[in-house]
Amino acid sequence: MPKTATPKQRQMPVNPPTAPSKELHVFPNPHAKRDYVIQFQIPEFTCNCPLTGQPDFAHLTIDMVADKLCVELKSLKMYMWSFRNEGAFHEKVTNDIVDAIVKVTDPRFIRITAKWFVRGGIYTNVVAEHRKKGWKPLPLVQLPQHDAANGLLG
Repeated sequence: MPKTATPKQRQMPVNPPTAPSKELHVFPNPHAKRDYVIQFQIPEFTCNCPLTGQPDFAHLTIDMVADKLCVELKSLKMYMWSFRNEGAFHEKVTNDIVDAIVKVTDPRFIRITAKWFVRGGIYTNVVAEHRKKGWKPLPLVQLPQHDAANGLLG
């Protein structure tokens, strides 16, 4: 009977692509001369209550106006995942995320709105922001409102 080769198993990468990580990666802002909003929605953020160890759930919205660097999406996902087994008060974790993104990207502006799910009959919303010194947003342009066209008569 001929000897069959043992299949080679692929080596596990040093940093598996699906492992939680506190490392945020960046890339150059492709339109650094323009103010524009990048919005991330994280509907399944989890961490643990530092007092009870029970899980806490939040929907995070990150709005940022990048300067020279943008945060890379996959690393942001792994960063958010890294909180899953950590104990943190809502206020602390929300501000820690702002600080971490500011540290690596130095954005013109960032705001995180954390809408925490009910605990003890109380919903908690935490809004934390950072504005780069000297940055002022452009004035908001108000456009006329029109009814949606649906193609139906009458």
